[in-house]
Order: sequence, then structure tokens, then C-alpha cells
Amino acid sequence: MTIHKNTRLTPYQREEVWKDYCRNIRVSQLKIKYRVSRPTIYKILKQARIKVFRTKNSTNERFRCLEYWFKRLAKVEKKILEKKNKEAKRYNKEYPWEMLHMDTKKLPYIKWDTNKSKEYLFVWIDDYSRELYACVMDDKTQISSTEALNWFIDQCPYHIEKLMTDNWVEYKWTNQHQFVLYCEKQWIQQVFTKVRSPQTNGKAERVIRTIMEMRHNKYKFKTRKERIILLKRFVNRYNTAKPHKWINNKTPYEVIEEFYYWNWE
Repeated sequence: MTIHKNTRLTPYQREEVWKDYCRNIRVSQLKIKYRVSRPTIYKILKQARIKVFRTKNSTNERFRCLEYWFKRLAKVEKKILEKKNKEAKRYNKEYPWEMLHMDTKKLPYIKWDTNKSKEYLFVWIDDYSRELYACVMDDKTQISSTEALNWFIDQCPYHIEKLMTDNWVEYKWTNQHQFVLYCEKQWIQQVFTKVRSPQTNGKAERVIRTIMEMRHNKYKFKTRKERIILLKRFVNRYNTAKPHKWINNKTPYEVIEEFYYWNWE
């Protein structure tokens, strides 16, 4: 009676199989005696001829080499690091307008606009509350960037402590740069993203993508005025009616109102 063809015998039993075979006991008799299949007996005899009586944990040699395990360990560590990075909480400032994120995006041409003039979207988003401001300018030079920031300060009732932008020339160049001088005049500290790391300013990058997905990819604007009107409507909805996942499914205005309610003296 056989158990199954993959039955494993102990090293002692394998030695006994070899000794019995050397005493001219036939394979058919060994099969019955040790209750295994004929292929198993032949495999044991093949290994016994080279004095091997212990089974290997793996027949694949690459699993037994040190180089493979180093590579495998590196892959496992990489997966763990990626998982932790995904689970890491996004940083937030401690109070409204402690840091503002600013970015620029070139808008697509309007099909029916005969002038085919360029337009640039300027956005500002608060790191703490996600309150959004946006306007459209004809270019993104240091003069236009300064005018756009001036427009924003007129609209915003708060004092801005830090302003994060990327490293383009419209935001910095020399000490005589108009945008830099205007920030110094308004007592705003400039903070710049890491080189080749746009994710540092990810909140502004993400809100621009949201604007493009929810407005420019859905509507076919006929005039520049129409685009500006719809942009204002979007900003109003974004601040007052659209809940945000990263601020506990609240609107930016609700977050600001709640902050000043609990911190009012």
C-alpha cells in the first residue's frame, strides 16, 4: 500500500532503503516495505549513489544564493517604505493663512476668440483651511504676478505670513525683482519649492487640476468674459459648498469659522 508519490522519508529511512537495495532487494519489494511509490524509490536511490540522504528545502538554486536574498530584501524594504509614505498624513499649518500656496497655469485658447491672446490662471490656496482665490492675467511676468498678488491682498481680509511658490522667474530673480520687493513691502515671507519637486506645492497644483477638470474640460467657452464668470462661480462653490476630504469633509469657510469660534478672546 502506497501513501502518495511525494511522500518524504526520513534520512534514516533513506539510508535503510539504500542498504536494502545493496542487499539485492528489488524495487517492487522496497516500495511495499516503505509504503511509497516506485518513482520515490528511484529518486532515493539516485541521491544515495552520491551519498545524499537528506532532502533539500528547495531545488531552485537561486533561492539558495546570497545575492538573490539581498535583492529580495531590497524589494521588501521598498514596498514597506512606499506603503508608509502613502499612509503618512499630509502636513497642515496650525492656523488660517499661516502659509499660502500660489501657482500659475497657462489656459487653453478659446476657439472663438479672434485675438488668440494668451491667458494665465493665478491661484492662491490656504494651507490650513483650503480657502481658494483665483484670477486671470494676460501673462505671467513679474509685473503681472505682482499685480495678481496685489489683487489677491485686496480681496483677502487676512495677513499672509508665508507665501510658497515655485522657482520660476516671475517669483524671484534678484533683490530688485518687483514681486520680491512687493512681498517685502507687505511683510510676506517667501518660501520656494524644492528644485524638481512640484509636489512640495501640491495643494496649489491639485486645485489647478481640479479647476481644469471641472470647468475647462466640460465647458466650451465662447468669450474670455464667460470664462472669468464661471471661474468666480467655481471659487465661490469651492469655498462655501464643496466639502473637502482632508479637512474632515468640511468647507473652507466652515473650517475658518470654527477656528475663530474656538479661539475668540
